[in-house]
Amino acid sequence: MRTEIPSKHEIKRVWHVIDAQNAVLGRVASRAATLLMGKHKPIFSPNLDTGDHVIIINAAKVKLTGAKEQQKIYRHHTGYPGGLVEAGARYMRENRPTRMVELAVAGMLPKTKLGKQMYRKLKVYAGEHHPHQAQKPVPLPL
Repeated sequence: MRTEIPSKHEIKRVWHVIDAQNAVLGRVASRAATLLMGKHKPIFSPNLDTGDHVIIINAAKVKLTGAKEQQKIYRHHTGYPGGLVEAGARYMRENRPTRMVELAVAGMLPKTKLGKQMYRKLKVYAGEHHPHQAQKPVPLPL
């Protein structure tokens, strides 16, 4: 029995739209990560990018469970001494709502060159409009 490895031309990429309004952030992110990696396809291979494109709309209206709205802290370092920058979840929702979803999805993807390639197929929008109508995206219920 042979293992079938799909070629680049055999991989069909579909565009999916996920509406994050009143959906839990982790559930939206895990569903998007699964689609980006291609784990929902029978041709999935961990060393190939077989995933689809994902559009997430209404990212500003995503829900956080428990007390995460007050307690969750997003951190990054500028690279300079004393350059630790911290922002709470409430601040991120007001100023950069798409970044919350992007960071959640990126954390669920592989930390390799292949993971970066998968991440580039993710499009996140704070409102309900997106410029990808020409790709005929398929709405995906959660």
